[in-house]
Order: sequence, then structure tokens, then C-alpha cells
Amino acid sequence: MNSVFSRMSLLWKILLSTSVALTTLFAVTLAIVQRHVVRTTYRTLQEEVNRSFQVYDSLWKAQAEKLAAIGLVLSRMSDVRSAFSTRDQATIRDTAGELWSTVSDQKALFLVSDPEGNVIASLGGAPGSFLKENLPVVSASAPRFPQQTSGFMLKEGRLYQIVITPVYVDSVRGETLLNVLVAGYLVDPAVAWWFKEATGGSEFVFLSNRAVIASTLPEGVPAHQQDYASVSRPLVSVEGSPIGELRIYRSLTAARQNVAALRRDVYLIWLVAVAVGLALTWWLARKIVEPVKELDNAAAQIARENYEVRVREDGRDELGRLGRTFNTMCAALQSARANLIRQERISTISRLSTSIIHDLRNPLAAIYGGAEMLIDLELPPVKVKRLATNIYKASGRIQELLADLASITRGRMQPAELCKVREVIEAACEAAAPAGNQGVDILLDVPQHLELPLERARMERVFSNLISNALEATPAGGKIRIAGKETDGSLVVAVEDTGPGIPPEIRARLFEPFITSGKKDGLGLGLALSRQTVLDHGGDMWMEPAAGARLVIRLPLKKS
Repeated sequence: MNSVFSRMSLLWKILLSTSVALTTLFAVTLAIVQRHVVRTTYRTLQEEVNRSFQVYDSLWKAQAEKLAAIGLVLSRMSDVRSAFSTRDQATIRDTAGELWSTVSDQKALFLVSDPEGNVIASLGGAPGSFLKENLPVVSASAPRFPQQTSGFMLKEGRLYQIVITPVYVDSVRGETLLNVLVAGYLVDPAVAWWFKEATGGSEFVFLSNRAVIASTLPEGVPAHQQDYASVSRPLVSVEGSPIGELRIYRSLTAARQNVAALRRDVYLIWLVAVAVGLALTWWLARKIVEPVKELDNAAAQIARENYEVRVREDGRDELGRLGRTFNTMCAALQSARANLIRQERISTISRLSTSIIHDLRNPLAAIYGGAEMLIDLELPPVKVKRLATNIYKASGRIQELLADLASITRGRMQPAELCKVREVIEAACEAAAPAGNQGVDILLDVPQHLELPLERARMERVFSNLISNALEATPAGGKIRIAGKETDGSLVVAVEDTGPGIPPEIRARLFEPFITSGKKDGLGLGLALSRQTVLDHGGDMWMEPAAGARLVIRLPLKKS
């Protein structure tokens, strides 16, 4: 993942970071808002359910108080008491019914019973079965007489809210319980819907013995309770014991729809915000990235040594100042490079001149000394011939040095000739021996039959340089071993001495120009030119670890 991100352009990194930040911000915001809305909505619905119960309780109390007031009025009327004292159903029904119809709802239940609970008469709202049965609630309420009692009554699978009012008459013994008035309402779906409308849409379910008595929900009790906020209260009988349960529900569907709508709105806002944010980020990022990209390209040009490149300097911000600083740096680098090249050229010419002088000194000294001896002394023919031979070899040596320099400046090889490698090395040993004649043995172990197409003079100069360096570094009594063998289609020649070896500080730069250490004369062009000669022949030269110095040359074999 890190490698993929690292390969992205700066513009895409900024856009990706912005989109991730916006998405994370809106995701966290949506989660917080949704949680708050859900909690607030559920709390509000729960409060509405509780208020619905308070409304229900108030309405039930109002109905009970109304029934209690009507029952109390009827119980205190002399006509009603007189009719009740006759114990005649027709008389009671005619007298009380006329008054009941004027003060009460015809849908209400109204019963007249004796103190034992036997129903004497029924005035509206009650089925005929009530006249044939005893009302246990009357005898259950007797201990609280002459006070009125109220509560719920379950009869024949129906639930009633009732108020029980005792009717007393005066006698010689004081007040005597004459009859009992039982007034109430049937709890049916119409009553449940009336409560629903009064509470603004709360669902009401009345239950008794786990059976639904009345409900505003088609299914009675909802199968998925989690879809509703609810409150539950017991329905208490006149004895004070629960005989049923009231459940009030408030649907969460609308709230969830509101939450879903809010979520959609937040998603829409997120999409718009991300689009606008990415557009602004793209515009701003391009304003930042384009100068940076231009600086990157300009830096790449400088890495390719093109110091004439320049960038735009418009703007007064940090990027504008960076562009001006970059251009100033390029101008300074260009000027410094020109000065460095000029100084390096002068230094190189000086070092090269010194090296040429050093390389030419020995053959010129031989020529000068031999010519001086020929002029000043009368020498026998043998010595004259030997001096002439030395002068001839020294002049040839100068010609070879000049040819090497010409080859370096031309950058191309001269035509090669087929040479025996051992003969080339022997000639190099003879040329280098006078410079290092200090009692060092040179051991040559190169097969006679090995032949290669070589530029003889240049390769002889390579071996002569290696042997001269070995002779100069090897103390008296030491040895120089030159061994060659054929390996994998190449000739490998190793020149190894018993000297102190190559100093560690120059090993990594051994074949660079002007690298030298411990030599009496010279500036270190020999190994650099030698390796270049070997490379021109398709081979290579390197150093290997050894007790002394060990330099290895590899040349490809090309047999005719």
C-alpha cells in the first residue's frame, strides 16, 4: 500500500487525502447526528406515549367522576329512593330510567342491585344476562360503603369501567342500605379509537388474561415490539387487584422515515461537498503542483548537467520566492561550473605536462648521455654501436609515448597485429628493467603459444608500466611474478609483487587519473591509461587482494 501511495503524483495524493478526510468527517458527523436524532426521536416518542397515558388517565377519571356524580345525584333523590324501596323492577326502571336518560349517555351501563349483588333492574348499555347473575363486585365493595368505589370489571369476556354507589334510606335504626347503583362504560374498540383520537395518534390495546379486549391495531398486539415506543399500565378492579393491562404504543415508522430522509440529505450534502471540495482541491493543488513539477523537471535537467534551465518566477508567495531562488542557484551553478571547468582544464594541462615530462625524461637522458659520450670520447666500434643502439631504443621509446598520447586524444585504436603475449611481456620487462634494477627477480610464467591481435606498442607500454610500478614498490631481494593462463575463452595475466601492497586509501580510485601514492616521480596517469588500453582491446583490468600488489588483466582470445 505504501509503495502504491509513494508512486502516486503529488496531485493525486492531495486529492486522495482530501476525499478521505471529507468522507471521514461526514461519516463521523452522520453517525453523531443520526445517533442524536434517533435518541431525541425515541425520547420524544416515549414522552408522547407517557403524555398519552396521562391524557387517557385524565379522560378515565373524568368519566368515572361523571358516573360517580350521576350515581350520587340519583341515590339522593327522594323519588329514586321511594321507587327502590318498592323493590319492583318496573317501578325502579320507570323512575330511575327517566332520570338516567336525562343526565347520562344512553351507551353507559346502569344497573340496580340489592346489597348482596343481585341485579334488580338494568337501564341501558347492559345485556339481558346481567339480570340473571349476581355481581360479586357489589359485595366486594361493601366494606367501603357508604363511600363510592370505582375500577374495572371483567364480565363474560367483556371489560367495563364501573362506579358503585350505595343508596341508603332513613329508618328507626338509622340509615339502612337499600340498593346499590352500578354505572359504567364498556371498553370496546370504539372507546380505544376515541382515546387514539384524543391523544393524537397513539395506539391503545386493552388486554385481560393475555387476550385482547379492544385495540386500535389490526393485529392487536404488535409482533415487532421494536417498531414501537410503548408504556404499560395495569387495569385495577374495585378490589384493588389487577385484572388486565393497558398498553399504549407510538409507532417508530415515521421517526425512522425521518432518520432515513435525514441520512439521504446528509449523503446528498456529502456528495456535493466532496465534489466541490475535490474541485477546489484540484484547482488549488494544480496551482501548487505545477510550479513544483516545473522545479522537478528543472532539477532533472540540472542532474543531466543542463545548467541553462530556468523556471517561472511569477507570484509573491513561497513558490514564487522558491522559483527565484532556484534560478539564482542555477546561475550560480553555471558560473561555478564554468570556473571549475576552466580551472580543471588548466590543472589537467599542468598535470599532463608534468607527467609527459616525467615519462620523457629517461629516454631523453639516455639519448643525451649517449650522444655526449659519442662526441666527447673516442670509443671503440663495439661501444659506439651499443650507444647507438641505446639512442635508437630511447628515440623509439619517445615515439611510442607520443603515439600513446595521440591515440588517447584521437579516442580510437590503431590496426592490431597478431602477437605472442610472452614476447610482448618480455619486451616490456627489458624496457622496465633499467628503471628498477635493485636485485628484484622477475618470474615469467606465460605459455609460449598464446597469440592475440594487439596494438603491440600500447600493450607493451601497459605491461611495462605495471612492471615498473612493481619494481619501484618491491624492496631488494623481492620477487615479481607474471603468470598467464587461458580461462573461459579469455587470457588472464596477473602481475603480483612482494611489496607492501596498494594503500587502502587509494584502492577504490586506483584507476582514476592522477592517483598516486609513494612514487618518487609521476602523477598517476600510468594505470589510468593502461586500463583504458585494455578496455580498448575488449578486456578489463582490476586489482585483487594479495600479500603485495596484484593486478589482473583479462583479454579476449581471438585465434586465427
